[in-house]
Amino acid sequence: MIFKSPYPDLDIPETNVLQYVFPPGEQPSDEAIWIDASNPQKSLSPRQALPWIHRIGNLLDIMHVGVGEAVMILSPNHIFVPVAYLGIVGAGRVFSGANPIYTPTEIEYQIRNTGTRLILAHPSLLDKAIDAGRQAGLGPSSIVQFSDIALEPLRGIQDWRFMTEGLDHRQYDPMGAESKTILATVNYSSGTTGLPKGVAVSHYNIVANADQTIFMRKQGYKSPPQGTERWLGFLPLYHAYGQLYMCVMAPKMQIPVYIMHSFHYETFLWSIEKYRITHLQTAPPILVMLEKRPETAKYDLSSLKGILCGAAPLSRELQNVISNRFKVNITQGWGMTEVTCGAIHVPSGALDDTGSVGQLDPNTECKILDDNGLEVAPGEPGEMFIRGPQVCLGYWRNVEATRESIDSSKWLKTGDIAVVKDGWFWIVDRKKELIKVNGLQVAPAELEAVLLKNDHVADAGVVGITLAGKELPRAYIALQEGSKGGVSSEAIQEWMKSRVAKYKWLDGGIRFVDEVPKLASGKIQRKTLRVWAEQDAEEMAGRPGPRL
Repeated sequence: MIFKSPYPDLDIPETNVLQYVFPPGEQPSDEAIWIDASNPQKSLSPRQALPWIHRIGNLLDIMHVGVGEAVMILSPNHIFVPVAYLGIVGAGRVFSGANPIYTPTEIEYQIRNTGTRLILAHPSLLDKAIDAGRQAGLGPSSIVQFSDIALEPLRGIQDWRFMTEGLDHRQYDPMGAESKTILATVNYSSGTTGLPKGVAVSHYNIVANADQTIFMRKQGYKSPPQGTERWLGFLPLYHAYGQLYMCVMAPKMQIPVYIMHSFHYETFLWSIEKYRITHLQTAPPILVMLEKRPETAKYDLSSLKGILCGAAPLSRELQNVISNRFKVNITQGWGMTEVTCGAIHVPSGALDDTGSVGQLDPNTECKILDDNGLEVAPGEPGEMFIRGPQVCLGYWRNVEATRESIDSSKWLKTGDIAVVKDGWFWIVDRKKELIKVNGLQVAPAELEAVLLKNDHVADAGVVGITLAGKELPRAYIALQEGSKGGVSSEAIQEWMKSRVAKYKWLDGGIRFVDEVPKLASGKIQRKTLRVWAEQDAEEMAGRPGPRL
């Protein structure tokens, strides 16, 4: 059967993202929306931001970036990144954010793949931008300095502010029905195989997903008085999660967001206490830190009223531990870059302690299929297929990948395994991450959740390892500081045996690591774990292979 949202369809505006945020005829607010968490004297209200947004659009004309062509942002978070986002997409160009920790080779790939015509580079990343541009055939004349302060020319590269003085007015194409096909962003999906793929997202996709998410936030939730809700912007703004909330929803809902330049755990805690942050949009690793790290107890986090957790599976147990400890409502959601940001949410007013990711957003449909493409029995796990106005146009310049993921009826193959009961969804695991032990499926996320209950374990990642022709679960564990050298892998294996079925035991072994590798979104880097497991398997078989 096709599952449909229990909520009525929304009337999604067909418009440019910029005009969705700044509706024509409405006066922009003078209240600060984007605030520098390290220096709150630096801030932007919508009224202050709008001329800067116009200047970004005019800069693209000066630099001869054509409509529909890509502009790369290579920058840490700061209060002008939302300005660039809205200025680029508003002017009909394509925003593509690059991870600041990327190597020049990785940035070169993204430049080539998007056909980037201009790079807005933070001065701290200018050398990297120049090197990557040179490798991709993009010269220094196609790079502009981009920061939250005025800058002198550096290595012959001009600052965007000086290039756009006086150019603070601009007219925009409202787009209308064309907003469904006009590209706004190309964000990169980590994927499960091959190189990262650019996800082509339209203006309509973004507007739809913002409206859907705002709707789900309001269900059963009594909005606080205007000006009393405050967010902390630590999610990376090159990622879809951060973009939807910080660049689109925050100004649309008039909610101030304190933007952190980068994530540092104690600064994160300090900011919550200092600015009396009420709501967080986060991922499971942050909740693991809140439970496990001793620094947590040093700060007053009592201002927190709600935490949305997405980007990766969150165990029911960890959700409830954090909720009870901080007396805060934690709701989950499900999404991926291919659905712009999200498609399933627990309504913000719901008090869920089951670990569910929620109900389908308005205008959204889902079906659950087995490996043969057949519908599963009620309550049985299967792969989710999603259809709705937030589903992307496809993969940028990759017809084959698009065809494999989105069928002719616009159903998106998500790769996530879910169970549905009474319209509520629970994510079991990623299809390609499941471990097959003697024909039985083992979900890494389940074992990771169990391991995190162990007082010695700070973080854990589980992957399959093939030994003597058999696939077995193997764990890579980061220990608590006080437990290093004081606990053995055998002790943790024994501890696990009373908590999971025998076929889920960590018979592939345990390796202690300094850190479990994760993407900025919070997802465990399974590819890295698989590489480690392959190397470990070779060594365990007495055939040492090259270390990467």
